[in-house]
Amino acid sequence: MDSSLESSVRLDVDASVNLKVDRFDIGRITRDDQARVRAGERRALSGEAAAQRVTPSGKAASIPVYFSCLTKSEDLQIFEMALTLFRGVRPNCFQLYSSVYVARKHGVRCCSTRIPEAQTATQQPKNHTQLTSSPLKKSQKIEEILKNYEAVIGIETHVQLSTHTKAFCCCPYNYGAQPNSSICPICMGLPGALPVLNSKVIEYAVKVGLALNCRLSPGSKFDRKQYFYPDLPKGYQISQFDVPIASNGYLDVDLPVEFGGGHRKFGITRVHMEEDAGKLLHTGNGNFSQVDLNRAGVPLLEIVSEPDMRTGIEAAEYGAELQRLVRYLGVSNGNMQEGSLRCDVNISVRPIGQLEFGTKVEIKNLNSFSSISRAIDFEISRQVQLHNQGQANQIVQETRLWEEGAQKTVTMRKKEGLSDYRYFPEPDLPGVNLSEGYINGIRDSLPELPEMKRRRYENFGLSMQDVLFLTNDVSVAAFFDDTIAKGADVKLAANWIMGDIAAYMNNEKLSINEIKLTPDELGELIASIKGGTISGKIGKEILLELMVKGGTVKGLIKEKDLVQIVDPVEIEKIVDRVLADNPKQLQQYRGGKTKLQGFFAGQVMKETKGKANPGLLNKILLEKLNSKA
Repeated sequence: MDSSLESSVRLDVDASVNLKVDRFDIGRITRDDQARVRAGERRALSGEAAAQRVTPSGKAASIPVYFSCLTKSEDLQIFEMALTLFRGVRPNCFQLYSSVYVARKHGVRCCSTRIPEAQTATQQPKNHTQLTSSPLKKSQKIEEILKNYEAVIGIETHVQLSTHTKAFCCCPYNYGAQPNSSICPICMGLPGALPVLNSKVIEYAVKVGLALNCRLSPGSKFDRKQYFYPDLPKGYQISQFDVPIASNGYLDVDLPVEFGGGHRKFGITRVHMEEDAGKLLHTGNGNFSQVDLNRAGVPLLEIVSEPDMRTGIEAAEYGAELQRLVRYLGVSNGNMQEGSLRCDVNISVRPIGQLEFGTKVEIKNLNSFSSISRAIDFEISRQVQLHNQGQANQIVQETRLWEEGAQKTVTMRKKEGLSDYRYFPEPDLPGVNLSEGYINGIRDSLPELPEMKRRRYENFGLSMQDVLFLTNDVSVAAFFDDTIAKGADVKLAANWIMGDIAAYMNNEKLSINEIKLTPDELGELIASIKGGTISGKIGKEILLELMVKGGTVKGLIKEKDLVQIVDPVEIEKIVDRVLADNPKQLQQYRGGKTKLQGFFAGQVMKETKGKANPGLLNKILLEKLNSKA
């Protein structure tokens, strides 16, 4: 074997190992372990290594590790860097195997052994801080659990910007594209490749900063955030550290009526620009992962809130409002399922009256706003339980994963500190200077934001429940605004949109932009019903056809002869005929079964194909039914 392989090692990005695992606590490596690695077992550094771990069955299983060659250097330090990818490795049980087959693959020495019993990211040794089931009983509300405690919650939100190209190169980004089909030397972090800032990123960052009522920094800069992970080819992330582009803002949130309602104002600590990392694709049975660098370099905004939230509902509504905001601004589609909006929750618990914060725990893998609420409720109950058991010191600053299936959080890794990232100014990018004219130009271009729209709709006399429904989707709000701009009655327009139109969209899985109905025709339909040209029943039939096929209200009324019958003489003739055809029911009505009025009205509507004016019909029908003739 090559003697050069005996010097040092790094983990290759094509490693056949489950890279979902977390950082390993290097501090747990003993002096004996270090001495053994240095002295007698350097063959580990040649690629013939396997880490021994404990499987769910209690048996030891070796995990394959692919190593590639480096020049001679401090082997132990690099070896420890490789170990940071293995969560749960027991250093005292670390064994080396000389029998592992090693092959050269594209210039890299790779061990080909694959052990199916490798422990997964969620199978961890149990300890007293790792709960196997939710401490929150089904009959127990979170309010009861927090009777003597207060939760302190903040959220870090990553928003993927909808620019045509990436942050520092000309590569486009399309979600779901063929892996590694949109990359270049800059995305891949190849030597000599220099970044060039996309000006649209600055524009979008300023928009978000203004919308969040932030103070904009006249001069900000980029920094390098350094950490080791296979989806980060450069070995550092271009971000902003001490001088973010925006800071000290707030976000207004109106809570839904079903959660108590009310208005909240949550502080925004900072908004800063950065680039996204690549994506690890965990394939097969989880024994290996592949790296897709399409997402590497995609522009992000990280929005950090103040720890102003106290419940899972408040945190979920904060996230939903932030999603609405970026969609209204047009800077991001905000789709959580695509990773365009990702929320990491920081939570601690303290006794009521205590001013100092408790130990902060970060929760990741939150794929929906309901997951945010449920994960926070679980974590609150877990921490409160430890407080009540006198084990508050067992709450450590760590990152935990939310397991949707098990409805619980599990330990992922020990939380890094700022010093671990070794921030320093990005030498390849100039500072970002914002002039007053530039800021004012963007401010003047801002659309009406969700908070302003809600206040305007409230002034129309709509209930908060209706207001929240209409403003939740920017396209629905625009449709409503266009409808009432044509003179349609505000409450009737709201009722049609929230009722029949919303039901149709929900059933057909369509957005309001995908149906054939236009705001002009909805306004015409409302006017036709209100003016008595057609009945409400006919209006529903016309509405359905307009949503499915399109067309005009007037055209459909004329084509199908749907004009409402408003001639009292004509309606009276039809009523007389219906009563004469149903003498038994007429006798029963006059004998006290007054509910039969609906039967007679239905018969008249059936004969007129729903065209009889309802008000006029009921008036004439009652007169006839109650007459003694």
